[in-house]
Amino acid sequence: MSGESARDASVRWRLFFSEVIGTAVLVFAGLSLVIWMWGEGTPMARLVPNELVRSAITGFLFGCVGGGIALSRVGSESGAHINPAVTMGFWMMRKLDARAAAGYIVAQLLGAGLGALPLLAWGAMGRSIAFGATIPGKGYATSTVLMGEVVTTFGLVTTLCIFLGFRHLRPFTPFTMPLLYGVMVPLESHLSGTSTNPARSFGPSLISGQWDGWWIFWAGPMVGMLIAIVVCSSIARRIEVAKLYHFESDRRRLFHRMAGRA
Repeated sequence: MSGESARDASVRWRLFFSEVIGTAVLVFAGLSLVIWMWGEGTPMARLVPNELVRSAITGFLFGCVGGGIALSRVGSESGAHINPAVTMGFWMMRKLDARAAAGYIVAQLLGAGLGALPLLAWGAMGRSIAFGATIPGKGYATSTVLMGEVVTTFGLVTTLCIFLGFRHLRPFTPFTMPLLYGVMVPLESHLSGTSTNPARSFGPSLISGQWDGWWIFWAGPMVGMLIAIVVCSSIARRIEVAKLYHFESDRRRLFHRMAGRA
């Protein structure tokens, strides 16, 4: 192995490690917010009795966590995909090779599991909502729940394509997340919990044992992503690197090599 390829391999591991950290933070911080807003006995039920408003606040704050990770050092290293559907979207757009995409997804699932473990400290409040696990809404057909995940993930990936595809919008990409989830969660969470992220769903299911409809939270986001990539194919060609922020960092050349463009 040449010195350059050895260096690339070392940096790849740094990217994957960053994805572990980023996904762990998303699951722990994001689902701690969910538990605090919705867990049994929370004071937020009295402070914000309107459930639609509380859903909007929850989605906005969850989006702030995701956007903050993209802006952080994690984002400068790995691009802060922190979501297998996002990684697969970049792979579909040929911004990552298959090996890199597989490494990202393994790292995200590992990070989700690690990030979920501290949620056990919420005790009874966390258990009352399965530590934030995404569960099909009662009374809804499986097809309806699945469609909820397809539509919301389509919205997520389409937003990323539009903002990443146009240079003047690109710097604002992380700031779309609070607004996007602040709208999607109150509109869709009663159907599926608005996962849009298989890793986000995997973590709390792992510690709660709640696996109802688990496949929906893989199939829905992947189908939604695929439709978004097809619809946005012309815009996707304008995306330069598989990152949500820090586009000009010293990792840019490696990302190009992982996409087979160098």
